[in-house]
Amino acid sequence: MPALWTHWSSCASWACATLALAMLPSPSNAQVTPGQLSGTTVVGGNVKQHADAVLAIMTYTTVPDVTTSNLSVNSGTTGNPGFGQTQFGGGFTISRSFPLYLEGTLAYSRYDPIFIATNGSGQRAIPTKWNTVSSTVGIGWDFRITDELVFRPILNGTLGRVSSDLKVGQTIFNRVTDANLQFLENGSLDAYGYGGSLMLDYEHYRENYEIDAELRATDIYLRSFGGSSEAVQGSAIAQQVSLWTRWRAPTGWHALDRPIRYVLEAAYSHYFGDSAGVLGFNDLTSLGVGLELDSSRYPIVITRTRAMVRYVFGHNVHGVSFGFAMSF
Repeated sequence: MPALWTHWSSCASWACATLALAMLPSPSNAQVTPGQLSGTTVVGGNVKQHADAVLAIMTYTTVPDVTTSNLSVNSGTTGNPGFGQTQFGGGFTISRSFPLYLEGTLAYSRYDPIFIATNGSGQRAIPTKWNTVSSTVGIGWDFRITDELVFRPILNGTLGRVSSDLKVGQTIFNRVTDANLQFLENGSLDAYGYGGSLMLDYEHYRENYEIDAELRATDIYLRSFGGSSEAVQGSAIAQQVSLWTRWRAPTGWHALDRPIRYVLEAAYSHYFGDSAGVLGFNDLTSLGVGLELDSSRYPIVITRTRAMVRYVFGHNVHGVSFGFAMSF
């Protein structure tokens, strides 16, 4: 069934998944004026390592996955979001007679590490802001094992871009000579990825209830190219195994001449490769509940609309998210 799913994440308007994790050591309380930072150096971690980490974080957005499609990670130092992402995506099989499967995602993430500038006698926090935009497409073919079970190999390709919007001015640095700092000053890198997925898709539909289940293993290799600084070239591997299940049944209410269904959902994702531990956890579990409106009786493109509330949890991470999906 063709479907488009969307998820929004905003710590201002929704309760987001949070992780009590200090991204970097906290800045000193020493009072420092901008002029004191002539000839500064940056401590608290190598910038290239953080750029590699952003590329590793991009692995979370390369696969359609409800557990990480909206996620916000708070810095344990400041309590403010150090990482957040939003993902839109969908997938469908054209028909049983021509079982070509197509999928795609578009994701945006923001990573706000804090670096410390020091001249040996004083320190000053430098809040960087790195933005990641990525898109993944997939093409596969359905091999029907039974009338309800499909084996689906998928080829995936990814394109993404990581950029920094920090403007390092003369008020902070008199001179910027380090290649790592050059990346902080509006630096960027592009990345491409290739790989594939294997999926088992189970659809058990009856008049009084419907069951969907998907078991998926994904392996995508990401590598940077181009960019404004040679200091931030790198690679990452997205490896993930996920299980997603959904139960739908009528509530007894009706709208648009069709029953309104309640929806129960459970999903689990385990991360390997560079995805494992980069945000402090190796797996996430999502439990969701929602309602579905059926508009298939009318001659419109959208046949079903679902609104979901999900509780996401894992090691040191938990929160609530809102999801919205449409079927065609």
